[in-house]
Amino acid sequence: MSRRPLAAELVILSLLTAGSSCSRPAEDGSRHTSSSSTVRPREARLETMSDIKTDEKVVFYSTYAWQAGDNPGWTVAIHGSIFEPEPGSLKRAAAIESLRAALGLSRSQTESDIFRQRARAFLVDNERGKRIAVRLGDKVYDAGTSEPNGHFSALLRFSAAEADDLRRNADRQGWLEFRAVTRRDDSRTFAGRVQWLVPEGVSVISDIDDTIKISNVQDRQDLLANTFLRAFRPVPGAAPLYCTWADAGAALHYVSASPWQLYEPLADFCRQEGFPAGTFHMKLVRLHDSSAANLIGSQEAYKTEIIEKILADFPRRRFALVGDSGENDPEIYAAVTRKHPTRIQHVFIRNVGGRGSLPDRFQKAFEGIPAAQWQIFTQPSELPEQL
Repeated sequence: MSRRPLAAELVILSLLTAGSSCSRPAEDGSRHTSSSSTVRPREARLETMSDIKTDEKVVFYSTYAWQAGDNPGWTVAIHGSIFEPEPGSLKRAAAIESLRAALGLSRSQTESDIFRQRARAFLVDNERGKRIAVRLGDKVYDAGTSEPNGHFSALLRFSAAEADDLRRNADRQGWLEFRAVTRRDDSRTFAGRVQWLVPEGVSVISDIDDTIKISNVQDRQDLLANTFLRAFRPVPGAAPLYCTWADAGAALHYVSASPWQLYEPLADFCRQEGFPAGTFHMKLVRLHDSSAANLIGSQEAYKTEIIEKILADFPRRRFALVGDSGENDPEIYAAVTRKHPTRIQHVFIRNVGGRGSLPDRFQKAFEGIPAAQWQIFTQPSELPEQL
């Protein structure tokens, strides 16, 4: 029996193990920016169009808009990616074979519809140097130029009056749709959504794997199967509870150390299972460059950075952090709570059993934090409906 490529397997495992109205689509938002994001000029020239070829696709990740401090103006984050799917190409077939070998799967397993859907975004040809323009309201704006990994991003500034005009078209939860400006002979629609979040209120920052979706991160083979071969399964009772929180006015931020390549399957899962819409914040990675190797490093640093960014954007909002014991959520959330003791009102950790479920671990992680501020649970029904 031939040995699976160790480096490739480590990369794939690292990709997976990092640790409202409920009828609305649970599309996703993002880390607001890629590594090169800048504040773009607000309005692009009227003739500006995106540089999207007919064999290329654009995906937008749901983001939020916020007011900075006492400034009445708003900042809108745009984030997406552009790529060429290359269906049926020889290059794609070779990529599937490489991914199959790295995962240790049989050829029959990789012929399943589920595998091909989940693997699709890992096999695309990311497009660099592509300028993207978006229509927000009745004006066109520069949304950035794509990096080698295909991601593009921009921060758009609006005065209070300009923001008020745009927000009139948002739904009750503040979601506003925008679209890429395509060539005149391209009838396709690439749409995204941004949620305008007021400075005060409650936000829920939630992990995904083993918090709202059963992944079994602690078992390597089961994790790979749950990610690439099986239908995604929700944690029973999680969606109704999240809907209760959202219906009471809470905003949802789904923060995961999974790669952006899994965004579309995860967004579809949330939508189909009835989770409330929220912004998604995931990890930038390409399997073809050095960023893949960086995934083997600290997941604590990645998640902490994202959470701190959200807290900084909304200094007057109160927060609940929801995670699980499968990886490092207890330690990450406890550290954030110690730094922001008056802003983190609740920390909820789902106990998934296994090696990380001993009571001593939780007591050590949350040492010095009031017992009323954190809770270990096994069923979402154990958590309060009011935050």
